[in-house]
Amino acid sequence: MQMEFINKRTIKLDKIMNELDKFILEFIKILEKHTDYVVVSGYVSILFGRARATEDIDILIKRLNKEKLSRLYNDLKKHGYWCLNTDNFNKIYSYLDDKLAVRFALKNETIPNVEVKFANNRLAREALKDTLDVMTKLGKIKISSIERQIAVKRYYLKSDKDLEDAKHLEELFKEHIDKSKINEYKKIIQNEMA
Repeated sequence: MQMEFINKRTIKLDKIMNELDKFILEFIKILEKHTDYVVVSGYVSILFGRARATEDIDILIKRLNKEKLSRLYNDLKKHGYWCLNTDNFNKIYSYLDDKLAVRFALKNETIPNVEVKFANNRLAREALKDTLDVMTKLGKIKISSIERQIAVKRYYLKSDKDLEDAKHLEELFKEHIDKSKINEYKKIIQNEMA
């Protein structure tokens, strides 16, 4: 795997794309026709070479009204995806509106899946604005900033795998990360949790 910062907001990533990478890129092609998004959490460290398994890819999307979400849902169904939570659109909208996630996978599959949530709190809404474009051979993946990834994993999620993900990203990007930004995000996280 080789990577190069093209500018402060764009990383060119040259790696062998695996099935999980292809899965998320196909999903994103549909998603970005309907809304803004950002990929967060474990998949980001996997994308950058961390050797660990995951069943889902977490994506935050801009809050959509029912009509716009319906168009997205119908487009996903048209392209062979189904919602693991329910096939009732009103329930899907209700889950998202209640700050819960809904999961989508290819028909007749459950893994891998994409866990989609509305960006409902300050931390999530800001993640939609604080992004990096990762340019791969097969397309672009928009992720939240590395500093934000590290802070959320270290100070909010805190599981062993999250701490290892944070450590992996910090080591890989040590020349490029702004530690003061990590501390800023830490304060925001602490305020959100208070």
